[in-house]
Amino acid sequence: MKIDIFGDSRYPVDRKYIRTEVILLLKEFGFDQVDQVLVEITVVGNRKIKELNNKFRKLDEKTDVLSFPLEDRNPSPDGFIRLGDIAVSFPEAMTMAIRTNRIVDKVIAELICHGVRHLMGEHHE
Repeated sequence: MKIDIFGDSRYPVDRKYIRTEVILLLKEFGFDQVDQVLVEITVVGNRKIKELNNKFRKLDEKTDVLSFPLEDRNPSPDGFIRLGDIAVSFPEAMTMAIRTNRIVDKVIAELICHGVRHLMGEHHE
């Protein structure tokens, strides 16, 4: 599985830990035999997450995580099954981590896994 994690140096995240958590979740969804699954994750600031939230959800406010599922789950020419993209706000995750006395990487991984569940079709109100 390919889990691409993007973000600049001001948002330090434990990429290995996050990849492991996402892979474990994808295995729960039956992707244990598929090594050509691609999920792209971007760690952003509050300004960017607010911009994305406004653009795609018409909500002019920051949020903690956004997911952008792809409709076509057929393998692309490079052989990857692209599930979609996830954007997570580092400042929002940091606030949550401080408020709940947890490690920020754990909060980020939980937010990203929440986004993966949306990519897989799970929704909430």
